[in-house]
Amino acid sequence: MKIISETERLLISEFTPEDAGFIMELVNTPIWIENIGERNVKSEKDAINYLEKGPLKSYKEHGFGLYKATLKEKNIPIGMCGLIKREMLEDVDIGFAFLPAFEGKGYAFESACAILNYAKELNIQRIVAITLPSNSKSVNLLKKLNMKFENRIHFQGEEKELMLYSIEL
Repeated sequence: MKIISETERLLISEFTPEDAGFIMELVNTPIWIENIGERNVKSEKDAINYLEKGPLKSYKEHGFGLYKATLKEKNIPIGMCGLIKREMLEDVDIGFAFLPAFEGKGYAFESACAILNYAKELNIQRIVAITLPSNSKSVNLLKKLNMKFENRIHFQGEEKELMLYSIEL
């Protein structure tokens, strides 16, 4: 497990295939499905596949990806936060998701700040974020991170409109 960052309360580290159970729990929460989408992760094998085609592949191809946020005190994984290079976006974007029991406690802000600092270390000069207009928690977090609203976008083949935020590092 490679640790990317450490905050007051969290360890931010690379995912491994051993995190499949946690991924299966996280991506099947109602909040994830509503705001991010159904990922069809219904078994441990599906979760390993999700990790291999997502974060683990991104670490190899880009040198960054989505990372596991773990409570230092109890060594419990509570969410993910990281950097994603999407084909349909010019810039790297930041993404985050936490288990419902750990929302509203400042963990997303804490981990996102750590990830933005990590992006600076990687010499990434601009980060974007996308969210549904209805996802007020994400919108508020992006504003708290000093990200600025740029415009509304649609990804090709997707019907949902997204809000695009950005920050210069």
